[in-house]
Amino acid sequence: MLPDFELCCAEFLKYGIDDIDMEKYAKMNIYAEFLVEYNEKVNLTAITEPRDILVKHFIDSVAPLKFLTVPEGASIIDVGTGAGFPSVPIKIFRPDLKLTLLDSLDKRITFLKLLCDKLEIEADFVHGRAEDVSKTSEYREKFDYSCARAVANLSTLSEYCLPFVKVGGSFISLKGPNEDIYSANGAIKLLGGEIAEVTDYEIDGDERRLVQVKKVSQTPPKYPRNSAQIKKKPL
Repeated sequence: MLPDFELCCAEFLKYGIDDIDMEKYAKMNIYAEFLVEYNEKVNLTAITEPRDILVKHFIDSVAPLKFLTVPEGASIIDVGTGAGFPSVPIKIFRPDLKLTLLDSLDKRITFLKLLCDKLEIEADFVHGRAEDVSKTSEYREKFDYSCARAVANLSTLSEYCLPFVKVGGSFISLKGPNEDIYSANGAIKLLGGEIAEVTDYEIDGDERRLVQVKKVSQTPPKYPRNSAQIKKKPL
């Protein structure tokens, strides 16, 4: 399915990722094949060509690790994970991380369970809406990191994602280059965070922006609001 091992290594090396081996390659290949196969019955991705999957899913997911210092054994929740990006590829490269996959669609959770079983990857799976799950004592402010690769603006994403993060942890947002992220400063402060670092880079000629939001104080209990309020009146 994927380009051969040598070509994959060369593609990863373009982005300074040199720790790919045959085990990681084999897992990514299983992932790619199962993604395309399952995509025929459940809409998971519009990206199905082998090189595109390699670059736009796998490399795009793993590249942020170059810019982050993630401690051994850290816990991470992928909010609205969809087909498992970016966190499942990250788990392939960092098997020490404790992974929780959250999605509102049960069909996607079913796919993720089957996928992780095939990859022999340990993860917890949560079917629910982020604004509901993050209000529960089991998940609120329990994670070192939350992450999201989504098109919503940073203010909205922060309201969904920061409540999961413990004080001292971070929300990691993978964004495009065009959003004025600093317009979210007020919302982020209200939610107990602050923008700690912004990194711009390119993947295959496309601009990327990695935003690290540090959790500096507890999120007030009234956040997140329900999805209708979030959409109608962004912070």
